[in-house]
Amino acid sequence: MSHLLDDTDLAILNHLQEHGRAQRNTIAELVNLSVPSVSERMKKLEERGLIEGYKAILNSKKFHFDITAFIFVQVDGSENYQSFVERAAEEREILECHSITGDGSHFLKVRTKNTGSFESLLSRIQAWEGVSKTRSNLVLSSFKETRSLPVEHAVELIKK
Repeated sequence: MSHLLDDTDLAILNHLQEHGRAQRNTIAELVNLSVPSVSERMKKLEERGLIEGYKAILNSKKFHFDITAFIFVQVDGSENYQSFVERAAEEREILECHSITGDGSHFLKVRTKNTGSFESLLSRIQAWEGVSKTRSNLVLSSFKETRSLPVEHAVELIKK
């Protein structure tokens, strides 16, 4: 199996990033292939782990999750690292957890319903074993939020 992507694969990936619910016949028309050919390519992209899944993106405001915040967390000692990551994974309001360099050891993206629920979440995090410091930034407004990748720049994967 080739580890390279061609222009057709890139077109499929780009289309799926913007239109995850696209029907295969629509994609087939876009890339000028048959539906079975598109299905086979998508299956191979999934098997290679290039496509991790298909999800609905919910409008947080419509569900009254009005607070988006970023929290820098300092976790002391590597002995607390794994338990911190596990606890972060259990909290539904924590959308992302990243191990970082610089100021802090972890960076969290959270969404909560209001300042009260944010305060409660922050208190829980601060009580976790090994957490010695937090610094929070509340988002006032967002202008761009995406998980779409510029796959056409993945030169090492593209078949020339």
